[in-house]
This record gives sequence, C-alpha cells and structure tokens, in this order.
Amino acid sequence: MTSGPDHSPFTSAFSGEGPRTGVVLSHGFTGSPHGLRAWATAFAAAGFAVRMPLLPGHGTTWQDLARTRWQQWHGALDDAFLELDAECDQVFVAGLSMGGALALRLAATRPVAGVLLVNPGLVIDDPRAPLAGILKLVLKSTPSIGNDILKAGVDEGAYVRTPVAAAHELNKMFKDTVRLLPRVTAPVQVYRSTVDHVVSDSSMAALRHGLAHAPLEVVPLENSYHVATLDNDANRIFEGSVGFIQRVLQARQDKPAGPGQEVRSEQA
Repeated sequence: MTSGPDHSPFTSAFSGEGPRTGVVLSHGFTGSPHGLRAWATAFAAAGFAVRMPLLPGHGTTWQDLARTRWQQWHGALDDAFLELDAECDQVFVAGLSMGGALALRLAATRPVAGVLLVNPGLVIDDPRAPLAGILKLVLKSTPSIGNDILKAGVDEGAYVRTPVAAAHELNKMFKDTVRLLPRVTAPVQVYRSTVDHVVSDSSMAALRHGLAHAPLEVVPLENSYHVATLDNDANRIFEGSVGFIQRVLQARQDKPAGPGQEVRSEQA
C-alpha cells in the first residue's frame, strides 16, 4: 500500500495496490481524503486496488475552491477510475456527500461494477441556492458546513468557510447528476444517517426517484451524523461495504440482481 504526497494529514491522496478489483473513492465538498482514509484502507486491506484523489480546489484554501468548476472535480475522479479500469477486471465507485454525486456520475457514464454511498448529496435545500450565481458577486463565502460528526473530538479537516462560487458549481453539478440517474444500472448501496445536518432527505428522494434501472439497498445509521466515515458507525460502513462488493462479485458470476429493487437493511 502506498500513499501520494503527504501535503498534510488531511489532504494527501491515497493509493492502495491490489489485484483484479478496484475501488475509486471521492471525498466531499470542502473536505479532503482524510474523511475517507480509513474507508480506503479497509478496502485495501480486503485486497482491492484503491484510488482516492484530492479533488481540485480542496486541501489548500477555500479561495482556491472558489476558482474551480464542477467539471474539474468530476474529471479528477474520472481519471482515477480510468487508471484503475486499465489494470482491474472490475471497478467500484464510492463517495461521501458530494463525493456520492460524483460516484453516481461515474456510474452513469462508465462501466462501474457497483456504487457505495455515504449520505450522498443531490439536492441543495437552501433557498439561496438558485441565487448563488448572483450572490457570489457580492458574497464571497458563508460559514463552514464541515465537522457534522456526533463522535466527540473528531476533525474532518474541512474548510472553515464555504465559497459561494463553488456552492453555485455544486448546485449545477447536482442538477446535472440527477438528470443522469436513470442511466445507472450497477447495484447501489447507501449508508444513510438518521440525523444529518448537511444533506436532507430531499437527496434520498431524488436518488430513489432517479434510480429506475438499478437495485438500491439503504442501510440506516443511527449513531452518526453526516461525516459517518469518521463517526460511531464507521466500522459498520467499512465491513458492510466490503461485504457488498463481495456479494456483487459473486452475483456477477451467478445471476445479476433485478432492476428497480430496494432493500432496507438493518445490518450491513
């Protein structure tokens, strides 16, 4: 297992070398690979090749993020997918929050084997969101959306401010991703916190409505907030997602799961 340049404990990218199955992970908006590092390590320990890039505009300053476009975030994850796809028989995609939307975009545009999501974002409920394109001209940033974690003493390393220009890009990316959801056919597993102060249930409603051709499994998390990969349910996510990949691989050898089926799971 190797890691990329260690810019800081929060922002270094992650690579884990493995055999025939790969996993590409995406961190969330204003966050960094730190929030998913333990998840990535669990995949690598299970024998999977892993890539988790630092998305453009992240890991430096919120002002840098304000100068990026959503296509750059998608491009970084797409490049990581193509790298693994060239050396693996099958590649899964995983993501937290905005990273969940990026993972779904890959599933809609690339031949992914399965999708793993933690509190994925697809809708911004803030009434100011439609005005962000104008507001960014007069309001540069708003308070941080980071560190929504129930477990005490945990820091995800998110920016202390949220750039309005980047929020505008996020809103555009969400809308375009929702449009693509009917193209997703790979099985999807979602870990959803029952209390989430960042992403509302509107995103889950959009996901359920859009996944017309993909089996969906939803696993509720009752002891974590938004950044569940650093919270009390983290091990449940890690173990359950490895199990999900193993089940999907077995199903690909036997019989694929039927489309449009949702399973509410009480255990991962």
